[in-house]
Amino acid sequence: MTELPELSGKVAVITGASRGIGYGVAEALLARGDRVCITGRNEDALKEAVETLGADRVIGVAGKAHDEAHQAVVVERTMEAFGRIDFLVNNAGTNPVFGPIADLDLNVARKVFETNVISALGFAQKTWHAWQKDNGGAIVNIASLAGVSASPFIGAYGVSKAAMINLTLQLAHEFAPGVRVNSIAPAVVKTKFAAALYEGREAEAAASYPLARLGVPSDIGGAAAFLTSDQSDWITGQTLVVDGGIFLNAGVG
Repeated sequence: MTELPELSGKVAVITGASRGIGYGVAEALLARGDRVCITGRNEDALKEAVETLGADRVIGVAGKAHDEAHQAVVVERTMEAFGRIDFLVNNAGTNPVFGPIADLDLNVARKVFETNVISALGFAQKTWHAWQKDNGGAIVNIASLAGVSASPFIGAYGVSKAAMINLTLQLAHEFAPGVRVNSIAPAVVKTKFAAALYEGREAEAAASYPLARLGVPSDIGGAAAFLTSDQSDWITGQTLVVDGGIFLNAGVG
């Protein structure tokens, strides 16, 4: 574990953060002195992440993101441990199916929406009532490039991320002026979650990106740190596309 800077006095809840993008966001916020609560489904993986990040500034709460009882416990334990929740980063997500949306089992679609969208709303509601309503703060929703374009074979995931982007707009309007709400739409980031999209053919997958590489968690961590910083104080209701330039290729050919 690297030596951490002086405390900033700010606190963040980051969902789905035992690995991947959420873990990268936790690293970025810790690097500027924040304290964080991270969540994840796997208790062992979460404990390992807490120990690696630094148990003096990090707590972990295991559970399923869409479970309202879990959401309540996360907010309660964060308030007990740190006394405030300035930032919420909704990163928990799932994509359990690959195939045409025309043949999608509707129960699978419901699961995708429960985890990717309803959980984000639940955490936002609980964070708002526990701290942000009276004290301000910022929310960052981790959406996806799939939410702003057609996404063949991951259609339910794409539709859920489009809903998350619109949820960002609704919350930004309702929670202003005290709480800013923005989203980040990454392209393919090198995580276990996205491994099927590049594993075994990374060079081929990266070749179409103008910046000639796939994303890494710290790319999204840096964007989340910016959107929860004073430097973004006049930004709300926006979706920041972080994609290595791949969207530039839309319509080309």
